Amino acid sequence: MKAAVLVRTGSTDDLKKNYILEEVPLPEINENEVLIQVKAASLNHRDLWITNGKYSKIKLPVILGSDCSGIVYAKGKNADKIKEGDEVIINPGINWGNNEEFQGRDFSIFGMPENGTLAEFVKVRFEYIYKKPEHLNFSEASAIPLAGVTAYRGLFVKAGITENDRILITGIGGGVACTAFKFALGIGAKVFITSSDERKINKALNLGALSGVNYKNENWAEDLADKSQKSIDIVFDSAGGFDFSKFIQLCSNGGRIVSYGASIGDSGNINLHKLYWKQLKIFGTTMGSQNDFMRMLGFVNEFKIKPVVDSEFVLDDIHKAFQRMSNSEQFGKIIVLP
Repeated sequence: MKAAVLVRTGSTDDLKKNYILEEVPLPEINENEVLIQVKAASLNHRDLWITNGKYSKIKLPVILGSDCSGIVYAKGKNADKIKEGDEVIINPGINWGNNEEFQGRDFSIFGMPENGTLAEFVKVRFEYIYKKPEHLNFSEASAIPLAGVTAYRGLFVKAGITENDRILITGIGGGVACTAFKFALGIGAKVFITSSDERKINKALNLGALSGVNYKNENWAEDLADKSQKSIDIVFDSAGGFDFSKFIQLCSNGGRIVSYGASIGDSGNINLHKLYWKQLKIFGTTMGSQNDFMRMLGFVNEFKIKPVVDSEFVLDDIHKAFQRMSNSEQFGKIIVLP
């Protein structure tokens, strides 16, 4: 089978040198595994961080990719609820553990250290395979798993979002942010967004955001406070950094702040006085349990959620797909077609 194999990390000046497109043996499955013919895969920032060498316990060579949709090509004898020819997606969160509150020591994410989905075929343990939502095509379905479970757990399990909430989603354009955006709109919440790209702000407005601001502007927080009438119930953020303290200012009394990343870095200037006086809650979250994934998939099916697809690339152009992500050009999920 053909696969995009990561052979070096670090420099992304020439991404063609990071990946080798080559023929590799078809994965052999055991009695508990299923072989999926990949119809579409989607990239996550995790894949880019690994490519950049900014991830722990990297082992090369490896086939990256946590998300895919496809068709069951073969199955082990224990996969009795799955049929060959089924259209499926995978849950990329492996071995969550027994506690719903946090992942266990053996938790891992598909695509590192195990070979992932940027190939023509992939093998997956049967308990992590689910029927593809019928209202989604293969590209749309491949955009759901990692971003979907992360957004669902952050919004529903942690923040308890309702249709009456006003939510700020920062850094619109990324896969999780765009998925959270669609989930929030799906239940009728009022959505505000930030970006450093006016084009992305306008796209979000066209898709249903109530208002948005450019966080590169010095007074973006004050501008957003005016636009939201100083009434933000939930902040959903992956950046962190010193702007994190502004979320405490923006939040209404009793508000909730959900952090699912720290791409800018740590925040060292949190105003604890306002944190406790406003009775705020700060939640940390990443990925989600098997139960979170099943509930997320039920939500997607019930509300007929369609993720935001940015672009599609064939596997031969994998370096172009990563370059687009590296340049922060995407609005939604980048899809890779074998």
